[in-house]
Amino acid sequence: MKLDEFTVEFQVRDYECDFQGIVNNAVYLNYLEHCRHEFAKHLGLNVVALARQGINLVVIRVEMDYKSPLRSGDHFLVNTSIEQYSRIRLAFHQKILHRDTGRLIMTAHIITAAMNSQGKPFFPEELKILFHEVTNLK
Repeated sequence: MKLDEFTVEFQVRDYECDFQGIVNNAVYLNYLEHCRHEFAKHLGLNVVALARQGINLVVIRVEMDYKSPLRSGDHFLVNTSIEQYSRIRLAFHQKILHRDTGRLIMTAHIITAAMNSQGKPFFPEELKILFHEVTNLK
């Protein structure tokens, strides 16, 4: 089951840009991660509390396709949706759009898994909240 997209708005800060005046490619990972965390919080999942219980959500694969650069001061939207990718893996489908023009900046597919305190992958009961029917996502 795939949930509708959730959106967070950002603005590019000067220090996120490289010498070419565009957002450094590694910074996009921070934008994507922040949106995933906000999405989880919106659905009622506290990833910090999970970590304290010995359940760690880890990224195991990242696929990113850059389409257009962002520059300092640009406002943009990060959209994310989630689906169960396998018995123990989750897939986040994300895209970044320029807020004012709607221009596609990038798409990303992030595969994650939960690891227990022994470092073994599993699908804890707590993650089922991510797949409850959700309405009125931002």
